[in-house]
Amino acid sequence: MKKALTAAGITLLCLIVYTQITIFSIPPIGAVPEGRTVIMLRLNKTNFIDSADAMCVRIQGYVSLLCRGMTMAGAVNATTILARLPYSETIYKISTDGKTYDQ
Repeated sequence: MKKALTAAGITLLCLIVYTQITIFSIPPIGAVPEGRTVIMLRLNKTNFIDSADAMCVRIQGYVSLLCRGMTMAGAVNATTILARLPYSETIYKISTDGKTYDQ
């Protein structure tokens, strides 16, 4: 019984994290040359693992400097940042289905 409650608690915690948190990847660009991975509270337009480039592709079908900058600023300024971590190319590629966009 105790194991079942522990498993249920862990499952509930994972579900809460998955629905309330976004791991947002910011690739190295001029404004942030080293890149960054941000853990933030989820917005209604973000996925669990996301990036500005992935959001641009979802919204307009392609990535541009203007879209990337506006999406990054909008997402990061509209929510609470829980942690700032070093850039992870793996997380970025997960957000873009393995694609990279050079701008």
